[in-house]
Amino acid sequence: MLFWRFCSLLLALMLLCVSLPAQAGSVDFKYLDLSGKDFSSQSLIEAEFSHCTLDQTDFSNSDLRGAVFSQSTMIEADLHGADFTYGIAYLVKFTDADLRDALFVETDLLRSSFDNAEITGADFSYAILERSELKKLCSRATGVNSKTGVSTRDSLECN
Repeated sequence: MLFWRFCSLLLALMLLCVSLPAQAGSVDFKYLDLSGKDFSSQSLIEAEFSHCTLDQTDFSNSDLRGAVFSQSTMIEADLHGADFTYGIAYLVKFTDADLRDALFVETDLLRSSFDNAEITGADFSYAILERSELKKLCSRATGVNSKTGVSTRDSLECN
């Protein structure tokens, strides 16, 4: 388990440090206020949101696989049912966000905070989190993800 977390961290750091050419169809948002926008049920694979304000933005049921969110706020954002597998959220504030039934499988969530976020049924399997955030999430982890069948507590490896 520790080996896979180390590999995930190493991969995430390599992706952050190496400038890769943009993939066809990828979308980049930088230094924008996208508060309240509706991105629900959209394909945003490998999209990049850098230094954005995404407060009360709706990403519910969106395909965010491989997306990158960096140094952004997502206060009261809706990610209910979103697939953020293999993504990166670096220095993101998910304060009061709706993360119910979302997939954060193998997602790098370093330096991100989840104050008062609703995580019922979210799957964090193999995700990389700060130890302090992990403890907070474990204190309120409940439910089972409808897509993977994994309990939130098990995915966070709560004791």
